[in-house]
Amino acid sequence: MKLIGPFSQILLLQDLPLKGALKDEQLIVIEAGGVLMEDGRHLATGGYAELKDKYPGAAIAWIDEPMVLLPGFIDCHTHICHAGTRSRDYAMRIAGKSYLDIARAGGGIWDSVMKTREADETELAMLTVARANRHLRDGVTTMEVKSGYGLDLQSELKMLRAIRYAGLHTAATLIPTCLAAHMQPKDFSGRDYLQWILEELLPVVREEQLSGRVDIFIEETAFSAAAAKPFLLAAKAKGFELTVHADQFSSGGSAVAVETGARSADHLEASTAEDIRRIAKSDTVAVVLPGASLGLGMPYAPARRLLDAGACVAVASDWNPGSAPMGDLLMQAAVMSAAEKLSTAEVLAGLTFRAARALGITADPLDMQAYPCKDYRDILYYQGRMKPAMVWKSGTLIQNESI
Repeated sequence: MKLIGPFSQILLLQDLPLKGALKDEQLIVIEAGGVLMEDGRHLATGGYAELKDKYPGAAIAWIDEPMVLLPGFIDCHTHICHAGTRSRDYAMRIAGKSYLDIARAGGGIWDSVMKTREADETELAMLTVARANRHLRDGVTTMEVKSGYGLDLQSELKMLRAIRYAGLHTAATLIPTCLAAHMQPKDFSGRDYLQWILEELLPVVREEQLSGRVDIFIEETAFSAAAAKPFLLAAKAKGFELTVHADQFSSGGSAVAVETGARSADHLEASTAEDIRRIAKSDTVAVVLPGASLGLGMPYAPARRLLDAGACVAVASDWNPGSAPMGDLLMQAAVMSAAEKLSTAEVLAGLTFRAARALGITADPLDMQAYPCKDYRDILYYQGRMKPAMVWKSGTLIQNESI
C-alpha cells in the first residue's frame, strides 16, 4: 500500500455533469490531499493527514514541493502515425495560397499519403512512439491514433499494425481508429472506394483486431453526407464504433454523426445553429480541435454555444502533419478558452472525462499528472507554458522533473 502526497490541491472531476456548461464553483478541490493505492488499484483520494492516520502502514511517496494534481489528459483525436512533414504546405498557406493551390502543387493529404506509404512498419511505429511519448510527458496519458495516410489495403493495414506495435512500446494508452475514408485515393479506380473499405479492408481489420472504430471525413473535398451515411451504418453493423470528421469547412457531417449514433462529431468549425441544437440533444460528443484552427488560421469551433446548448464538449489536438502540426494539447485548449470564454472547469472536463466519453472508455483513476504550483488556476493562466512535473500511468511514476 502506498500513499502519495501531500499535494497542494487535488482536483476531482469525475462527478461533474457529462453535458452542458460548467462553472468553476462546481469543481471539487481537496486541499493538502493524498492518493492511496495498492497493487495498481486506486483505494482512496482525500486529505493527506487523514489518509496517513487511517492507514499507518502505508509506504509514503512524499511530495516535498507545491503540486496540483489532475487526472491524466485524454486526447481523443490525433493523427500521430505518419511519415514526413508538410512544412512546404504551411509556408504556402501563411503566404496566402489556398487549399486548392496547395493541392495542385502536390501538397495536402495526398503528400502525407505518399510519404507514409514509403515508410516501413517499424519506422512508422517508432515515429508514433516518439510522438506518443512527447504527449505523455505533457500529461496526455491516453490518445486516439488514426490511420488514413495509407488509403490502400497494404498501407492502411501497415499503419494500424504500426499503431498496435507502438502501443506496446510506450506507457501511454493508444486507441486505434481506421480512417481509410480520409479522402478518395488518386490511384483508386474500378469500383466504389467506400464499398471496397467495407468489403476488403474492414474484415481484415476485424480479423486481426487492429481497430474497433471507423472514421470518415465528410466534406466537399472528401466524401458527401449522402455517401457517408450508408457507409457508417454498414460499418456499425459489422460491429465498429463510429466517429466522424464533421462540419470543418461546410455543414452536413454532424447531422450524419448524430443520425448514425456516432460516439463523436469532430471539428465543427462550420456548424450552424441547427447543427448545434441537434448535437446538444444527442449522445454524440462534440470534439473541438483548436489546433486545426490555429494551423489553418480559421475561427474556432463554437465551443461556448455548444456548451450553452447542453452538448458534451471534448477538446482534442488533431495533431497531424498538415493542419495541426504543433500537437500541444494544453496550449491549444488554454488559448481557445480565452477566445471562446470557457471556464477552467469546462476545459479540464473536455480534456478528461468528456474526452473519455468520446472514446467510449472509462479513465484510469491512477492516470495522473502534477503541476508545479499551489493553485489549479495557474495551469491555464500560463496558457500551456507550465507543464506537469510528474506524470503517473496506472499508478506508476513515469516522469519526475521535481527532483
